[in-house]
Amino acid sequence: PSQVVPGADPSARQLCFAWGPAEVLVCETLFGRRGGSPSRDAGGPGRALLPGTLTAYVAGTGEGGPSSPRLFVVRKDQDIYIQTLRKLFNESHGIFIGLQRSEEELAGKSRKAQLVQVSKNYRSVIRACMEDMHQAAILTRDPALHSQYSTQVSILSAMELIWNLCEILFVEAAAAGPLLLRLLDWVRLHVCDVDNMVHEVLSSESPSKHELFWNVVDVFVLQGRMDEARHLLSKEASANPTSVNMYKILDDLMKKMPVPSLGNTQTLTEMELKWQHWHEECQRYLQDGTFASNSHMESICKILLGHEDAILEKKDLMTTWYHFLVTRLLYSHPTVKPVELRFYAQACMDLFLGGESSPEPLDTILMAAFEFEMHQVIKECSIALSNWWFVAHLTDLLDHCKLLQSHNLYFGSNMREFLLLEYASGLFSHHSLWQLGVDYFDHCPEYGRVYLELHIERIPLNTEQKALKVLRICEQRQMHEQVRSICKIMAMKALRNNRLGSALSWSIRAKDAAFATLISDRFLKDYCESGCFSDLDLIDNLGPSMLLSDRLTFLGKYREFHRLYGEKRFSEAAKLLLMLMTAHIAPCSFWMTLLTDALPLLEQKEVIFSAEQTYELMRCLEDLTAGKSDKQKLQDDDVETMKVEMLRLALARNLARVIVKEGTLEGS
Repeated sequence: PSQVVPGADPSARQLCFAWGPAEVLVCETLFGRRGGSPSRDAGGPGRALLPGTLTAYVAGTGEGGPSSPRLFVVRKDQDIYIQTLRKLFNESHGIFIGLQRSEEELAGKSRKAQLVQVSKNYRSVIRACMEDMHQAAILTRDPALHSQYSTQVSILSAMELIWNLCEILFVEAAAAGPLLLRLLDWVRLHVCDVDNMVHEVLSSESPSKHELFWNVVDVFVLQGRMDEARHLLSKEASANPTSVNMYKILDDLMKKMPVPSLGNTQTLTEMELKWQHWHEECQRYLQDGTFASNSHMESICKILLGHEDAILEKKDLMTTWYHFLVTRLLYSHPTVKPVELRFYAQACMDLFLGGESSPEPLDTILMAAFEFEMHQVIKECSIALSNWWFVAHLTDLLDHCKLLQSHNLYFGSNMREFLLLEYASGLFSHHSLWQLGVDYFDHCPEYGRVYLELHIERIPLNTEQKALKVLRICEQRQMHEQVRSICKIMAMKALRNNRLGSALSWSIRAKDAAFATLISDRFLKDYCESGCFSDLDLIDNLGPSMLLSDRLTFLGKYREFHRLYGEKRFSEAAKLLLMLMTAHIAPCSFWMTLLTDALPLLEQKEVIFSAEQTYELMRCLEDLTAGKSDKQKLQDDDVETMKVEMLRLALARNLARVIVKEGTLEGS
């Protein structure tokens, strides 16, 4: 099917397409169409056609009126944005993970029972979601929302119908006998159109006089609900004494009707013999004209005999061809084998539809299931359903049942992995469901990691909390490139917002020496301008991380110098300051600041710097001033010149004090 993008006019403007992981950008270009045929993507004047189940909305429009180009965002998987479907995605994720972690050692009946239970769990999630959606449809007053919810209820109902049939035929693989009982339960569960009619009749004062009384009896018989049918017929017998004899005979026939057993209490041969005797008894009563005076009872007797025309007369009560199929099997072939289903199913669909209408997509899917064409079921569901949830989880379950082992796709990955990758890719376009997608990728052994690496880089890192969550996922999976990429992105964002501490933390985590150097320079620049450091806790606790780059090492050590000075450990502070200059760790542009920091130490009452250390400081000062050109010296302001003079004076005085002190010590 094609999707119309409202407002886009490819006949008037050339359209530009850009495909993303889960969305398509469609934009009108400034190039108009002057003659010639419209673009091959055009769907006629005023609309553009895109393939698949896509949902379009206008992301932005120009301000210049009709001539301004517009931008459209076309989403591939719109269902993940429906709030009421969140339960489906979240709860099925837990079932999926549990199935992957289940004990593979379980064999035979234990393993089959486990897989059947998993299938039932999936169905219970579908049903719960369907009930929530139905309730939402009742409560909403918005007609558009009501229509949307009602559509989703229909889709979920069809999904449960298909899944239940696949569970019976493929997962449980019911054998002849129990197969019919399972199909009867299937029909009773999913053909609910008659429930209101049953309730209406049973709640009336005199059910047997109600105009729909016999319709309800027929429904019970068609669905094999004999006890309920007999209960209703007893009311008819009480209200109409003339029909008591017929009622007793019919009641006895319905009571004695043989049904297959779920246990191994009887063989198929025994069941067939009992059924044959019972069938002959029904035939004898019909031929004797026992029910001739009551057309309703006669019709029921014909249904018990499996008369095709009699069952088809109740077409309106059955509503679907698969209900007709199960009713026909119940009264004609109760011990039907799984391999025979395809023939009966096709015949019943042809008879029921009678050429009046062509099969719907649901009919095609159910027919493929009755024909045991699993791959066709998956293919048709992929086409008909609006998202990948159903086919991905059903295929995974069938794969665990060892039913898809021989089917590999021509481009490498098997069908299970391909569908899980598609489903998980859709989840990654959602702002919070992407976290579920990670686990689905984890359980795709061939391409899962590659897909995860590509998708996780596209997650918008709106907050640090989200970034840390993504980072933790990458670190758990040793995705080192992605870890570095995320840290660099967050470091750059923090730097743009002038959050230097956060930027430095992210750059250290990314092990990005160049970026750490850049941020360290910003710290030093801010210190020069304000005279104090920000984010002291971070700088004080750099530890081994300061070795990432020379500039970061200098920042950490320079902060340590300030700490030592603040603690009045002047000798240690002096040694560290001199080391920073002589080891050439400090940038040349920062030497004047370091020499200025030495001034208070030079002016202390107690001599801090030795003669050798003082000579080193003098050499550093001379190297600093000698390295400047005459032009730079002329440009230096008075403050800078005064600093140099003060330093020279302080160094000379300190040297004199040291010489006197050291000479005195030697003399003594």
